[in-house]
Amino acid sequence: MEKNIYLNELYIYYKDLFTEKQQMYFDDYYINDLSLSEIAENYNVSRNAVHNQLKSVEDKIIYYEQVLGLKRKKDKLNKLLKNLVDDDVLEKINDIL
Repeated sequence: MEKNIYLNELYIYYKDLFTEKQQMYFDDYYINDLSLSEIAENYNVSRNAVHNQLKSVEDKIIYYEQVLGLKRKKDKLNKLLKNLVDDDVLEKINDIL
């Protein structure tokens, strides 16, 4: 479950780097909680095809975070800013980031 939460957090940053099909599969599996079989049936593809696409997205998301570190950098900024500004300003900064 913890891995799923982490992947969802990373997906927010890197979603646009994936194809529409990969985004649909990811959304259905991780956000809409559909099974691989349900997704395969919905898109008229094999269960294995869905699994391979999801595995590719998972691997790439983790790789992108290792290289680019967008989530890690935002978390560090939030930690630093939390001590310097009030909650309203912090919320506005988060909206920008």
